Amino acid sequence: MSKDEFDADAIAESMLAYLGLPDEPAYRPGIVAHLVAARGIAAGLLALPLEDEAEPAPVFKP
Repeated sequence: MSKDEFDADAIAESMLAYLGLPDEPAYRPGIVAHLVAARGIAAGLLALPLEDEAEPAPVFKP
């Protein structure tokens, strides 16, 4: 799978097989929807420009 390709259904199938979980057809749409949402969230975070010197804050202060 290249960087631009994303097949949430194939990823779900692979994860279910890897974890040895049963494939419940009723749950598959929800699993796929969550994978798509997680990809969108990750893409947004990865798109933020960070300097090489950026360090995580030891304590969250809004």
